[in-house]
Amino acid sequence: MQEPGIDFIGITTPFYCTDGKGKFLLHKRSSKCRDDVGVWDCGGGKLEFGQTLEENVLREVKEEYGCSAVILKNLLSYTLFRVYEGKKTHWIAFPFLILVNPMKVKNNDPEKIDKIGWFTVSSFPQPLHIGVETALKKYISVFSP
Repeated sequence: MQEPGIDFIGITTPFYCTDGKGKFLLHKRSSKCRDDVGVWDCGGGKLEFGQTLEENVLREVKEEYGCSAVILKNLLSYTLFRVYEGKKTHWIAFPFLILVNPMKVKNNDPEKIDKIGWFTVSSFPQPLHIGVETALKKYISVFSP
């Protein structure tokens, strides 16, 4: 079976959930994730065939955090190259800034998510997923109060 990001360029829709008051939702990846175990991530997933970017990101928010969401902003796409376990990976990311109600958020994927938490940019936990690090550098004005 071919793997996106390894055997062909993968397309992903990462999302940065905010409460609209300066805090962002991150989750810690569990030992059952295919990669980046134990790092803090924003959420996202590969683009599913037949879905628009917007449909994909809203579905992913629901799958991971069990809540509905509002797209606040489509951020500019970027390319993410990395090497993971000796394999080169290549992803194109179409990131979104998403508004969610913190009272409705839950860990809806406990198999792949160890824990979730709300953080200000200055208090983001470590280690961060490389995609989150990249987004922080590219979109600091989006994350800053």
